[in-house]
Amino acid sequence: MSEIKSKVHEYTPPVIKAEELDPKFKYKMSKMHGAEKIMACFQCGTCTADCPIARFSEFYRPRRIARMVQLGLKDRLLLDKALWLCSSCFTCVDHCPQGVEIAGIVRVLRNMAVAEKNLLPMVYKELATNLMKTGFVYEIPESRLQKRAEQGLPPLPKPNVGEVVKIFEVTGSASLLERVQTFVKVESK
Repeated sequence: MSEIKSKVHEYTPPVIKAEELDPKFKYKMSKMHGAEKIMACFQCGTCTADCPIARFSEFYRPRRIARMVQLGLKDRLLLDKALWLCSSCFTCVDHCPQGVEIAGIVRVLRNMAVAEKNLLPMVYKELATNLMKTGFVYEIPESRLQKRAEQGLPPLPKPNVGEVVKIFEVTGSASLLERVQTFVKVESK
């Protein structure tokens, strides 16, 4: 029995230090669109129980994210790579008895991670870069275009890349892509 128990990996949260806590963070978050109801969360766990990502991940838990916001663990949250696992399916929002929009909270935290910590998963940067370069998030290889023609499919629409680049420049997304640091893999802590 002890052999089996030693092979099981259980998530052990790191110790919280007092200097990490920002008691005003939850109030700041509650003033942001999508995170207004963060203080209504009473940690019932419905969001995590229904989350399709939490079913397959030991360390992605929407309830944990909500609690960390309430405790004021801003830096831990913004540096947490698990934050980027959310698929934005809104299942957590649909089932929350308090109407807490966990998906909105995750979106706000992601935006803060990019703005304040200059962090973005590599895949997001690649998709945005492809969009600026080609007008498509996925760079379509010539072989794929030939296969479409061979099968009698119409050619793909020609995007106006100049307008896409203009949107990226006007919104500041182009400079943001230049300055963000990327990470490749999400790992448990």
